[in-house]
Amino acid sequence: MPELLFALALACLAAGIIIPLLTSRAGTRAGRTFGYALTIAASVFSGIITTSILLSGEPVSFVLYQPFPSFSIAFVLDRLAAFFVLIIAVVSGCVSLYAIEYTEHLSGGSRRNLLCSCANLFILSMVLVVASANTLAFLFFWELMAASSFFLVMYEYAEPETRKAGIFYFIMTQFSTLFVLLGIISLYGATGSFAFTSVAGISSPLITAAFICLFLGFSIKAGIIPFHKWLPYAHPASPSPISALMSAVMLKVAVYAFIRVLLDVFVLDLAMGLLILAAGTASAILGIIYALKEHDIKAMLAYSSIENVGIIFMGIGLFVIFTSQNHPALAMISLLGALFHALNHALFKSLLFLTAGSVVHATHTRDIEHLGGLVHRMPRTSVLFFIGSLSIAALPPLNGFASEFLIFISFFSSVSAVDPLLKVIMFICLSLFALTSALSLACFVKAFGSVFLALPRSAESEHAHEVPALMIAGPALLAAACIILGLFAAQLFMLAGYSVPMPDMLLAGILLLIMTGLTFAALYVSASQETRISETWGCGTLSQGPSTEYSGHGFSEPLDIIFSSIYRTRMKNERRFFDQKNCIFMEGTAEIRLIRVFEEYLYLPVARASMQGATAISRFQNGCLDTYLLYVFLTVIAIIVYLGWFL
Repeated sequence: MPELLFALALACLAAGIIIPLLTSRAGTRAGRTFGYALTIAASVFSGIITTSILLSGEPVSFVLYQPFPSFSIAFVLDRLAAFFVLIIAVVSGCVSLYAIEYTEHLSGGSRRNLLCSCANLFILSMVLVVASANTLAFLFFWELMAASSFFLVMYEYAEPETRKAGIFYFIMTQFSTLFVLLGIISLYGATGSFAFTSVAGISSPLITAAFICLFLGFSIKAGIIPFHKWLPYAHPASPSPISALMSAVMLKVAVYAFIRVLLDVFVLDLAMGLLILAAGTASAILGIIYALKEHDIKAMLAYSSIENVGIIFMGIGLFVIFTSQNHPALAMISLLGALFHALNHALFKSLLFLTAGSVVHATHTRDIEHLGGLVHRMPRTSVLFFIGSLSIAALPPLNGFASEFLIFISFFSSVSAVDPLLKVIMFICLSLFALTSALSLACFVKAFGSVFLALPRSAESEHAHEVPALMIAGPALLAAACIILGLFAAQLFMLAGYSVPMPDMLLAGILLLIMTGLTFAALYVSASQETRISETWGCGTLSQGPSTEYSGHGFSEPLDIIFSSIYRTRMKNERRFFDQKNCIFMEGTAEIRLIRVFEEYLYLPVARASMQGATAISRFQNGCLDTYLLYVFLTVIAIIVYLGWFL
């Protein structure tokens, strides 16, 4: 029965790839709608089977294709794989419900069928990456996931911004695949097997090389700093449902792969844990600092994804450290916190990307400085975005608080469990984690206030309207999940068979609701019942307009100044004068530009060096036949010498 349900889910996704392509010539809506309906059906089947595996603990496995004994395309769903397939199922189902209506408002005609088809291929490849039982199948579907996501990013290929984002993403994802391939080859050299085989008892430098390569490959795909720059390019350029899938799900596939090799392959030691913890901490704090300066709402969410993946890596790093130090209870809390935050981030980040897509659909701009006042024009979208903002800011009793609480507990408990040097490291990481949480709250106060509150700051925002019902239904399901997972977090862990130091968030939620109700009632009874209509006080300014509002830039400016050494601002002033003595001012321009530190000091130098190397090598291809014959002759001589010397 479980195998049949899984096969049905895969068949629905495969049909969702083929049917939109077959109906693309007609260009009708029916083919696309049916394709997304098949995605939702696959999500239901996947949700049923993964929930069954999570509750029972019994894995499901089968072989799809085995041409000879040492090679097979096989799948296995244990509790870890089932958990991540459940994430894919929930998010893809809600995103597909949203995309049924969203896709119809895109330009491109029959290309919308290709978008639906590629989206199903993308989802199918992610499911099969997670379900792969060996590294060969894993690598094949990993590259299929990369290729399909590239075509999705390039949907609006006529836009220069999209082409730049697509090339950037393609290069980074190929680097990811390269490192994963090198890691798999190194593991095969050490173990002689393509299975996820433990290397315990094997002493070889190939093991270290494999860990470094896999860490780099999965970090690039997950967006860990300094390999993160593709996210703020790819997410704004992609259609909003694709942004939601990439941020909420694809990043988690990389997290799954990393956890899988840590649990099944490597022997965990302290150095590994410190490396992962340092990378996660740097990504968390720098990700949210860069998110604060963004005024493109989708780029802001992209940087926030870097922050949250950093938090997940912090939990993984703590798990590795505590495992190496023989503290299994703390290690389990850390791993559960990381996994729970992976689920929670998938939910609230897809919710935020979809509601941001609704805002962009209604206003035709991503710049939050041109928005405002949408709470009156898009009330349902504003409520959903508000729930997502509360969740990502880790405010109780929603799900973001519950998962970050477990990681905080791991940090606090480490004080009595590790040696003094590790205590110092833990304290530094804990301090940065706390700062990250505070800055995340500030970031989404800015986002919600600038987008939905105050007066409209553009004609597009002034004339915005609420989106259709299906574009509300998908985010509404995600918002409900954020609330439920927050309120029933402790009960869900008990149901899964884990005992964690989690307070009863349901009781906390009820108390919070009662306190809010009593406060409102007291204010309502004690306040004057007279109605008075007037403008908000503006320090004596009359006839206030949008230009006098407190903008998103003004809100974040104090923090921009505090972190100016990280932003590395560059100021440029140009002035012209009427006289030669430069006394009578004519006109001038002033510009403050944020230096793209990682691009200018890491990516561009590597790109320039690569171009120089390619240019130097291209000189060997001079078009002369005699030169090419010389190359062949020298190659043959080298092979003969090698065979005679070493064989």
